[in-house]
Amino acid sequence: MDHLIRPLKSGEAIRYWQLSKTKESRYDVADKAMQGRMDATFFLTKDKNFIPHEYPCRTEFALAFRDKEPKPTVGFAGHRWWFPFGSDRVDLSGFWFRPTRVETIARTTLRAATAGPAKVLLGTCGGAILSVNGKPALWMTKYQRNYEDKREATLDLQAGDNEIEVWFDDLCERDARYFFQLDYLSGPKVAVALPVPVAGDRAESLERLLNGMRFEKPFYGAGEVAIELPEGTAADLKAEVDVHGDFMSYENVHISRDLPKGVKRLSLGDAEDLPADFRHFEVKLIDGAMFLARPLVVEICHLERQGEASSDLKTRVHEALDYLAENAEADTVCALARLATGKKGAATDKMIADYVPMIADCYDCADFLLVPLLWSRIRYGNDIGEKVRADVDAAILNYRYWLDEPGNDVQWYFSENHALLFHTCCYLAGNLFPDATFKRSGRKGAEQAKVGYQRLVEWMDHFEACEMAEWNSAPYFPIDLKGLCALYALAPDADLKARAGKAVRRLLEMVALSCHQGMLTGSQGRSYEHSLRAGRTLELSGIARLMWGRGWYGRRYHALPQLALCLRDHGLEVDPVLGDYARYAKDEPLEWTFTQGENAFAALYHYKNQHYALGTLVGYRPYQWGYQETVLHGRLGDKPESQFWLNHPGETILSGYGRPSYWGGCGALPLVQQYKGLAIARFQANEEQPDFTHIWLPEAEMDEVVLDGDRLLVRAGGGLAVFQASGPLTKVSDGPMAGCEVRLAGRTARWLVRVSDIATEGSLAGFASRMEMLRQVVVKTDSLTVTDPDYGSVTAGGDGAVQAEGRRVDFKDWTLSGVLRAADGGAVTLPSQRA
Repeated sequence: MDHLIRPLKSGEAIRYWQLSKTKESRYDVADKAMQGRMDATFFLTKDKNFIPHEYPCRTEFALAFRDKEPKPTVGFAGHRWWFPFGSDRVDLSGFWFRPTRVETIARTTLRAATAGPAKVLLGTCGGAILSVNGKPALWMTKYQRNYEDKREATLDLQAGDNEIEVWFDDLCERDARYFFQLDYLSGPKVAVALPVPVAGDRAESLERLLNGMRFEKPFYGAGEVAIELPEGTAADLKAEVDVHGDFMSYENVHISRDLPKGVKRLSLGDAEDLPADFRHFEVKLIDGAMFLARPLVVEICHLERQGEASSDLKTRVHEALDYLAENAEADTVCALARLATGKKGAATDKMIADYVPMIADCYDCADFLLVPLLWSRIRYGNDIGEKVRADVDAAILNYRYWLDEPGNDVQWYFSENHALLFHTCCYLAGNLFPDATFKRSGRKGAEQAKVGYQRLVEWMDHFEACEMAEWNSAPYFPIDLKGLCALYALAPDADLKARAGKAVRRLLEMVALSCHQGMLTGSQGRSYEHSLRAGRTLELSGIARLMWGRGWYGRRYHALPQLALCLRDHGLEVDPVLGDYARYAKDEPLEWTFTQGENAFAALYHYKNQHYALGTLVGYRPYQWGYQETVLHGRLGDKPESQFWLNHPGETILSGYGRPSYWGGCGALPLVQQYKGLAIARFQANEEQPDFTHIWLPEAEMDEVVLDGDRLLVRAGGGLAVFQASGPLTKVSDGPMAGCEVRLAGRTARWLVRVSDIATEGSLAGFASRMEMLRQVVVKTDSLTVTDPDYGSVTAGGDGAVQAEGRRVDFKDWTLSGVLRAADGGAVTLPSQRA
């Protein structure tokens, strides 16, 4: 056995390990009802980004195991290797739809120059046992869901090789942070000497290949999809690639390739032959008995088969239903589209049958599946096969419709989008089976429907007073539309139907106003990497294509066929002026300010013309720990991929499951302010958080990019942007983010972002010259003043207000309905504001 040697300094994490298989065991407890209600502020965390809601399974697990010495049920058998690829943690985080206990063992070797005591720091969210040379040195069993606990230990190292072992476990409920980190604080001079089954230089070569690989393009609309390797392979290798979608996608494509020695490119096939959407490519490189793996991600859209959208709404409705019926991922949403277009039969029945067990077993997010299934059962029940229909009915009667009914699941009841779907399902299912007994509640269907009705009334009251807690969220607009469209089409009660229709129109109004050339652009209350980096294949793109003729289709959907059916069969009408806002085609800018959430906790600013759009979250919880909030987002030109956003990473592992993650949300929230086309973001991160901020900027999708020390200048189409930083900027030039990421070092940072257009500036060089004055920033205590060539002196106060051009723009004055201003400053009446 050879060894891979890596020097280790005091204060650094031990980052090279061999791992056992992870043992996974369902952790079912007795069915139990819970107390609680929708919590529209759950992500306004008080303690870092800890979410406090606890399920009975966690309570019982804690009673059995918390603060008690753990007893592993697995032994070590080497299964895979863990190399860091930028992360200090051994991070196996993921998503588990049922409560699941997981256990893993990690081993490595520390080669000490001399014997002596060494201090280490172990961190994990679950339980752990740290051993050296077979002797336990520390155990910890805090088991506080997704909240890291850290403990110091002293290891007695012998001269030479010392075997270090970490057993770690946890109870995984939905999104779970399953990781550990072991820091070497002080002690003898040591190096990591990881045993590997190939020569050390061959293991190093695998690491370099995976560390430096990247897709040749940041987006694929057609043509060959390929991965560029940073160097030629040092030996004949084999590549195994698994392609899968977001956490709710069950599609998987496996690709196997031989890589002869010296090759520098891995071809994965044509984009048309790979599934559309934002896709994870788990790339495994194999050298004999040694292999390493890491994920790469990229968006694929099947542009050629879609073509341009029709100018006629009715035609687009039929196109959407037909396209999804044949091209959407095979789930209950696709099944509804198929039934609605006359495509009943074995294939459609299988789509339903495959997902019924998940609903019957109350998987988390089963409410997402149940709404379109209820629609199918109510409207097209006779078109579903008899056996499948019987299984559907049994699942409907067995389902857990709210947390006050007994169950042992980890469905997420607390966010407003899930609450809407639970109540919608309860109401519709009760009306479907008025005389049947619902097993968990013990109620007859008629009573179940009344309970659902009352909860929906309360939900509507909250929505009409506060609207979206998860403001402008690309993944959650469709979830809300899923429930509201079902109520508009299927509700027996006229008052619910009317309120649902009003809410649908308001959500579409918010989407249109926040769109740039049909693509959502602006701050988002909850975001993920897959909902930020994707553009054309997001469901909102398909909705924009349906409603306004500007957009594309992906593969996974929640609401699009339901919205199309509301238009086709149920008389839904939406003011056509929204299309003018969504496809805004004028040089004169629009300014939109509005609030969302309880007590107007989110203040949103949006500024756009046909060439650019810039949206921010103003004065929101500055310098606190963040969750999934995207605070600044912009787009230039007319290509969906010509976008940018700014954040402080929540973790350093790429494409991880953290909330916040590398690109989704902010580890530390900045103070953000905006005045027209100028935005200012000031960061102050904590010592334990990553030490940089960055912007997503896919250079290949821009027409001109110029890095000039502490500023970056960009042109895409007719849109221009300058990013003026408080220190030198650095382009990431290797690895998966090469050509797409620009960093600013330091936990304390300031970014100024200014957008304009060619019609105003003449050229990028002319823009650079005019914006030179943005480099001069005057800071006084907590206020900041900058001179803008168009706006004059702009002062951003520590209270979040901005003063410029004789105006005081204070987010505390903004309203839920919002104010849309034209270039002359006059307010424009929105459809939702008409009497």
